[in-house]
Amino acid sequence: MRKSRFSDEQIVSILREADKVPVASAAKRHGVSEQAIYVWRKRFGASQVSDVRRTRQLEAENARLKKLVAERDLEIEVMKEIAAKKW
Repeated sequence: MRKSRFSDEQIVSILREADKVPVASAAKRHGVSEQAIYVWRKRFGASQVSDVRRTRQLEAENARLKKLVAERDLEIEVMKEIAAKKW
């Protein structure tokens, strides 16, 4: 997937600006198409900048926890294999 040239926080601030002024002028001011603003609006909805930051933090924490669980499961499987050999 292509990386946007705007961060999520910037996108939300552009959307808040587009709520106050016409979409066409906000799009022209930031150098994006009107369609991009509508797509962003569908994606971010009524999110605020703080919501986007919190979501990103939660996603990072979730990824870290998933990695820990996967490592723990691997350790458990190894211990089961060792115990099954019946020295």
